[in-house]
Amino acid sequence: MSVQVRSDVSLKPYNTFGIDVRAAHFAEAHTDADVRELLAYAAAQQWPVLVIGGGSNLLLTANVEALVLRMASTGVRMLSDDGQRVIVEAEAGEPWHAFVQWTLAQGLAGLENLSLIPGTVGAAPMQNIGAYGVEIKDVFVGLTALDRQTGELREFTLEDCAFAYRDSLFKRNPGRWLILRVRFALSRAMHLHLDYGPVRQRLSEQGIEQPTAQNVSDAICSIRREKLPDPAELGNAGSFFKNPVVPAALAEHIRQAHPGLVAYPQADGQVKLAAGWLIELAGWKGYRDGDAGVHRLQALVLVNYGQASGMQLHRLAQKIQVDILERFGVELEMEPNLY
Repeated sequence: MSVQVRSDVSLKPYNTFGIDVRAAHFAEAHTDADVRELLAYAAAQQWPVLVIGGGSNLLLTANVEALVLRMASTGVRMLSDDGQRVIVEAEAGEPWHAFVQWTLAQGLAGLENLSLIPGTVGAAPMQNIGAYGVEIKDVFVGLTALDRQTGELREFTLEDCAFAYRDSLFKRNPGRWLILRVRFALSRAMHLHLDYGPVRQRLSEQGIEQPTAQNVSDAICSIRREKLPDPAELGNAGSFFKNPVVPAALAEHIRQAHPGLVAYPQADGQVKLAAGWLIELAGWKGYRDGDAGVHRLQALVLVNYGQASGMQLHRLAQKIQVDILERFGVELEMEPNLY
């Protein structure tokens, strides 16, 4: 083996909740060859494999009796540039926010609304990450993935990925595709998205009338830092629940009882509700049970105050789901993957 495989490794440094469970085996892959070698070795040992990136969309509820393969490949490159449209490719292990900041430093727009999202580039297409009116699918060109069933490389187009709200082909087929690198179409022209959330207001407060993509990124970073805890200081995985999409009749029923309902009509006639608004209205904001809690400033974020187990956080999430269903008739779906 040219790649080091360690046994009985704490995963606390490798998940943003800071859950201290142990992996039976652990290794990092820096190249495609590393990935193939580790998958072949695990198969020969008859070990299951759990692939992780930044561990920012993961809730570990028990020790992992598997080989935990952490994608650690790095590298960013421009593949084409016609003076306006630029195709950029990044390796799966690149930290997402650092990659976004690199694109901005090159004068490229498109990813600024996705600033300060934790995780890695390879994990971003899994759940079609999005924020402030932009999703991965809006700037996605393609990706290269390894088919773990056949060992073959496959190139995916936008259509192939079947992106949906916090969803994709890869999320619906867990364990089959291992994303190696991702490509984005960015622009040297400033087609900025400013109308979702308080972005425009923040820029106005800063006296910025003609913002650049970097200005938008800086504004969003400041907003996120005010609303969301830093995982390095307080364990969390960002937004824990998806914003539920419900029939218009149910949304109107809730609005009749609660006129302040935060809701967004969808193209198909349904309505997307703000999960955090529902959770806060139900009184969960700031709730704490031991070291498992709901953040005091953002009801959508579950936090680990230090020694919470994954099971404790999962049980808290289930209590919130039951309460929201009983109060509003709305089912909340968890965003993090459970293991």
